[in-house]
Amino acid sequence: MNGTLLGDKVAFITGAGRGIGAAAARLFAREGAKVLLAARTEAQLKAVTDEIREAGGVADYVVCDLADPAAVRAAVDRAVELHGRLDVAFNNAATNAPPGPMDQTTEADFDHVYAVNLKAPWLAMVAEITAIRATAGTGAIVNNSSVGSLMANPELPAYGAMKRGVNSLTASAAATYGPEGIRVNAIAPGTTLTEMVLDWDQASPGVIDRLNAGTPLGRAADPAEVAEAAAWLLSDRASYVTGTVLRVDGGMLS
Repeated sequence: MNGTLLGDKVAFITGAGRGIGAAAARLFAREGAKVLLAARTEAQLKAVTDEIREAGGVADYVVCDLADPAAVRAAVDRAVELHGRLDVAFNNAATNAPPGPMDQTTEADFDHVYAVNLKAPWLAMVAEITAIRATAGTGAIVNNSSVGSLMANPELPAYGAMKRGVNSLTASAAATYGPEGIRVNAIAPGTTLTEMVLDWDQASPGVIDRLNAGTPLGRAADPAEVAEAAAWLLSDRASYVTGTVLRVDGGMLS
């Protein structure tokens, strides 16, 4: 599909059943990509996959617990089984712990946030780079970080720490695999109307209004707006961009 942002690319997307991941899956398919959606909840994956297919796109899904290394590798390999190669990947899946200061964060919650938000992107990147290298040869990866990775995070300390770790992995991967023509970037969304943020607002009433008050654009993002940034970074139009963390935050850190 010439003239589209991701024409004929094979794209793997984690956390694709809802929020930014689902918006990305829809957008990437509209922009010409063949998409493979991965997440834990089959009903959500099937709904998004069916929606994309009904709109004329090419989509499949794989149920995957991103905390399971073998499952992550199998999910990436599925893209190659289906389409013969992997070109691009969006590592979007994330989890959170109940908001509160770090001395009130349980060790179990910290370990869970680590497993999903930092270890899983590392596992996914290793599998994706292996697949890209063996098939398409060159490609691009985008990791979903957070504007919270670029500042203190007193209410979500584990989340912020893991997302800052994602930024470091992104930079390291960009430096390591750039010579092979594999670009690796991250996006750092600000307040975005996902289930995770809405859950945070429910646990801490007024948090979205407070965040919007500190955002020059004065509002939260729709998940589709964040997906646009990921699509561009994965596309050939961003061919000289690697190792960057692109803020998609309405100016929050301006």
